[in-house]
Amino acid sequence: MSIAKLISWAARGAIAGAVGTAAMTFAYKTEHRMRPDVKGQLDYDDSLVPGQIVADVLHLGPVTDSEKAELKMALLWGYGSAFGVMHRTLRRGLPEPYASLVFGGMLMSATFSLFPLLGHTPPPWKWPRDVLATALGTHLAYVLGVAVTDDVLGAGKKA
Repeated sequence: MSIAKLISWAARGAIAGAVGTAAMTFAYKTEHRMRPDVKGQLDYDDSLVPGQIVADVLHLGPVTDSEKAELKMALLWGYGSAFGVMHRTLRRGLPEPYASLVFGGMLMSATFSLFPLLGHTPPPWKWPRDVLATALGTHLAYVLGVAVTDDVLGAGKKA
């Protein structure tokens, strides 16, 4: 594969990941509007926990809530785009819906393991049902956003 094709291939994956991140963000905003009785976070991705995880992993020391929010956004958009490249990689070897099923399983495995391990949250089987439902629903929005965008941008192409 030439460098130009590799960059083009990776860029399409990153674009799909960014669209998926936007879909996930939209899903959170929509749920917040539909559930005005819930004050604050809907799940752990919606909280400052991701920002604290970044601060801890990077050994930044004590950070303010504002800094945690900034770190969370950097993580969200950074890994969102990177995971889009992973979906693109899966699509090279798997047809849909299998690529998206594996992709979604990877995302949920990361969510269910990294929040308890790095974010010191309870394990997912102890999460309240509404928190678990939100986590599943917002990640589904992300996966669908990535998959549809990947298809539109030509996921079936090898390069």
